[in-house]
Amino acid sequence: MEQLFDLALINSALRVLTPILLAALGGALCSRVGLFNVGLEGFMLLGAFAAVVGNHFFGNVFYAILFAIAIVSIFSFIFAYLSINLQANVIVVGIAMNALAAGLTTFSLRAIFDVKGAFYDNTMVGLPKWNIPIIEDIPVIGPILAGLTPLVYLSFLIAGLMWYYFYRTKNGFRFLAAGENPLAAKSVGIRVRRYQYGAVLASGVLCALAGAQLSLGQVTMFTEGMTAGRGFIALVATMLGQSGPLGVTAASLLFGFMDALSIRFQGLALPTHFTQMLPYVVTILAMFFFKDKSFQQDALKQGSSSR
Repeated sequence: MEQLFDLALINSALRVLTPILLAALGGALCSRVGLFNVGLEGFMLLGAFAAVVGNHFFGNVFYAILFAIAIVSIFSFIFAYLSINLQANVIVVGIAMNALAAGLTTFSLRAIFDVKGAFYDNTMVGLPKWNIPIIEDIPVIGPILAGLTPLVYLSFLIAGLMWYYFYRTKNGFRFLAAGENPLAAKSVGIRVRRYQYGAVLASGVLCALAGAQLSLGQVTMFTEGMTAGRGFIALVATMLGQSGPLGVTAASLLFGFMDALSIRFQGLALPTHFTQMLPYVVTILAMFFFKDKSFQQDALKQGSSSR
């Protein structure tokens, strides 16, 4: 039992929860302005692929992340235009973006790299692993925070900044008002569409970072469908956290811990298919026991208003 639950397990959980947390925070931004963004999976997948492409051609991790942000921002703008300006069914648009991302990355993998299934280049350098000099010597905290990428720290920093923005700033209250009651917000001069576009574009940036962590932080390669449902788990984390930064972070910690635990179970000679199923079983159970009814009602309103 001691070999199963140790500090290394927490360290692994922090690494694997980062893509989920970043995407879930993006989903929380969209939900706060009344948009049920089910396209998180596709945005993450595009970000993972674009980060590898950028790293391969630019030979620089920072430029690779910027390239991923640029590509995903274009797709998030398309999502915003269809959902906000054209008033298309936001759920259908999100599903279409997921299908487009899956097909586009598969096609581009063959067109750009002339390979099928996966691309790996041993000349690529992934995200740096930080070992903070003073912190790494602390008995318990040191092993937990050892060898984490900058995006792991950034994800928690973004969660804290989002909480401060929502509940401690004037623009944050306007942001929340734009999603709670758009008509009332417009009546007092709040530009609802501007906040909606900002939320969707910021969600795209966060999903791009999530994809970069997945393809350059945990591994240094891209495989078809490598997000493996993490975008949908992030959507569930958004619902469980009721679109609040702290709640979303707590829900992401739960799913990240279960994902890390499933990886640890594989080392105990348990069937691989069983261990890989564990995070998704927890996701389904979470949907049964923790229902965010207001979030679901917003999604239904979005669907009915588009008819």
